[in-house]
Amino acid sequence: MLTLQVTAHMDEARGVAGLVLADPHGLDLPEWVPGAHIDVHIDRPGAPPLVRQYSLCGDPGDRTVYRIAVLREDAGEGGSIHVHDHVRQGQLVRVSEPRDRFGFAPRERMVFVAGGIGITPILPMLRAAEAAGSEWTLHYAGREPSTMAFGADLEIYGDRVRIYVSSEGQRMGLTDVLARARACDAVVYACGPARLLDALENEADAAGVEVHLERFVNSSELTVQTDHAFEVELSLTGKTFTVQPGETILDKVVEAGVPAPSSCRGGTCGTCETFIVEGAADHRDAVLNARERAENEVMMICVSRCTGKRLVLEL
Repeated sequence: MLTLQVTAHMDEARGVAGLVLADPHGLDLPEWVPGAHIDVHIDRPGAPPLVRQYSLCGDPGDRTVYRIAVLREDAGEGGSIHVHDHVRQGQLVRVSEPRDRFGFAPRERMVFVAGGIGITPILPMLRAAEAAGSEWTLHYAGREPSTMAFGADLEIYGDRVRIYVSSEGQRMGLTDVLARARACDAVVYACGPARLLDALENEADAAGVEVHLERFVNSSELTVQTDHAFEVELSLTGKTFTVQPGETILDKVVEAGVPAPSSCRGGTCGTCETFIVEGAADHRDAVLNARERAENEVMMICVSRCTGKRLVLEL
């Protein structure tokens, strides 16, 4: 865990707050790669603390600061509102060290897709792709120009950036985007709202296009009336317990006194990823893609369950 100081708080777009975080003693921050994110611990007086994941959108080569952008979500649980209204320059905030789920690696040809605040992890990827000499195109969609962050940062790339503004009747045609990606054997990196990523993932699978994406909202049904009890064995400690409907594997692991890293507890951050030794997982996270779920090698124990009667986990 890192305790960092807010050295700047600015508006990146309407409804988007930009924060610059630095070590209060001027020390270098842990290294990170394009696509990485940090957990931000949001402590609110008189309300339960929250943990939210925000992508780093600065320069990985600059270890003096981390830069993030926070979309204000008035219908959310209050975390983004607190950041917008109460976090100010000079305050201290607790954050995790950077973690990467994207696995970004420059290729000869690349296509980037961003929806709204999903532009944040894409920005450092563009810089890295540019530095590597990749041929790339960005497709960036938003509601209206005033809500689309980092427009000035993107202007330098000219017509390689294609903007779609829904209020002006412009829509991103995913079928066409993926057809062009397939035609030139390009890999696709994407971040944005769930509906965009769901459509992209489904079409990419049908089109045979390699896609890497990251979700920060879990739209899976976490609790269902048909949930059943199942047994879990921890192979490294030999402990066994039963997970009842309404309970989570993570809670039972902690209750058994076994250390297990976790953060969001909502299936979005990937911190609690655990290897499966035996059994089939009922995946309810927003981290694994369809291929990874089918492989059944790991699961997020904060939300996922068992399709059968027994799981053996490497804990």
